[in-house]
Amino acid sequence: MKVAEVLKARSYENSGKPAIIFREQPISFGRLQEAAFRLANSLINLGVKKGDKVAIYLPNWPEYLYSYLAIWCAGATAVPLDFMLTEDELISCISHSEAKILIAKAKANLSLDKIKQNCPALKEIVTCQDKLPGVLSLEELLEKGNDQAPAVQIEDKDYAIIFYTSGTTGKPKGVLINYRQLDAPPESMTHFVDFTDKDILLCALPFSHLGGLIYLQNSISFGMTMVLMERFIPIEYLKNIEKYRVTCLWIVPSMYYALLQLKEFESHDLSSLRWIVIFGAPSSPDALRRFYQFCPKANLLHGWGLTETNAPTCVIPLGSKKVESVGRPAPWIEVKIFDEQDKGLSAGGVGEIVVKGWVVTDGYFKDPKTTAETIRNGWFHTGDLGRIDADGFLYIVGRKKEMIKVAGEIVFEPEVEAAIHKHPEVLEVAVVGVADKLRGEVPKAFIALKEGSKLGEEDLRFFLRQHLAHFKIPHYFEFVPSLPKNRTGKIDKETLRK
Repeated sequence: MKVAEVLKARSYENSGKPAIIFREQPISFGRLQEAAFRLANSLINLGVKKGDKVAIYLPNWPEYLYSYLAIWCAGATAVPLDFMLTEDELISCISHSEAKILIAKAKANLSLDKIKQNCPALKEIVTCQDKLPGVLSLEELLEKGNDQAPAVQIEDKDYAIIFYTSGTTGKPKGVLINYRQLDAPPESMTHFVDFTDKDILLCALPFSHLGGLIYLQNSISFGMTMVLMERFIPIEYLKNIEKYRVTCLWIVPSMYYALLQLKEFESHDLSSLRWIVIFGAPSSPDALRRFYQFCPKANLLHGWGLTETNAPTCVIPLGSKKVESVGRPAPWIEVKIFDEQDKGLSAGGVGEIVVKGWVVTDGYFKDPKTTAETIRNGWFHTGDLGRIDADGFLYIVGRKKEMIKVAGEIVFEPEVEAAIHKHPEVLEVAVVGVADKLRGEVPKAFIALKEGSKLGEEDLRFFLRQHLAHFKIPHYFEFVPSLPKNRTGKIDKETLRK
């Protein structure tokens, strides 16, 4: 995606049209372009060059979008970070990415000085809506930068984003997304649904994740207005659909269930909705069908994809009745089912879902071993298990045991175990994923304490808040005298999962 050219085209066509509505305040496509160009030129004046990494640690505010667009207009690489990450997790990701600039919102439990001291490549910190000593002001950079598009030659294979999918294990996984792949979600959505520039979107997904970023990519690609919420509050989400006559949205199953369970769901006017895509964790087919009781005019679609495949990879076609499926891939994406020997399975066979195509990541930043293990013979091995029927529809059956998807967020069991092990009273621990109606899956921890320890669940939860983002903290704790072992002496997780 040539981001500067796209912004200029949208501004030329609809300069005064709202690109974003945040806290009832519209931000036009003209203003969006101006903010992106000004900040891009300010970053270049700070020494940011093509290919440099710029990290973003902000709430879901318009400034997150300004930062993304500015970084891309400067030909740099964005490193989006979840605003729920702890200081330890931030340092791990920023240090690993070799980010040169950090654009951040200050927080009470966050030491910007400590971050700078522990991240050798970090040259400058830019704060949003805070004027602090020793750091730069985002507002000043937005004001002082030149408002013309930077003269930067960007190639398709240059990297636009590094998405981090884990934090404090000592080995973060940074998914590489190139500039050509910024076009992947809009192109896929063009195939799956019928976008127009009159559509109105409602975003309450974090911009630090692909699901939230897709809103920005589609908004600037198609000239659509995006209503932006800082966080997902179910009743406010319903009110915004009615108030702004929202037509299209994509959400994770936990959001869908939360909306469906509200008693106000039936009383709000949701007739403007044309279609909704639900993706992330597996959804209940019964719940999907119940949705039509309240939104009979909307098309309810189920989709699937990963950060590494620049989702959406598959979406149910409009009008399809196969609601248990996640649909078929776009024509330029190949999806197959492989057995444990990487051999393709025939229709109906259950195995690992693998993906091939230009949408697939080149791999993981500074991690050739994991890249080689994950991308074999041109096929990306997703870690998800599924089957494909005779009509080419994909069905999600399960997923590899060490990965838990909590409402669309990826949590790795070893990462949670490592954090729990930091507590001095923990002898051994095992974390597994268990089914949860609202979130799809949640972590459960089995813990054996050292002799004489009186450590309880609440004290351990408080401890983990210092080391893990909240969605990674186990929802269930079970304290046991010892953990089951297999013949080699390793903890037997299969027994714990039963």
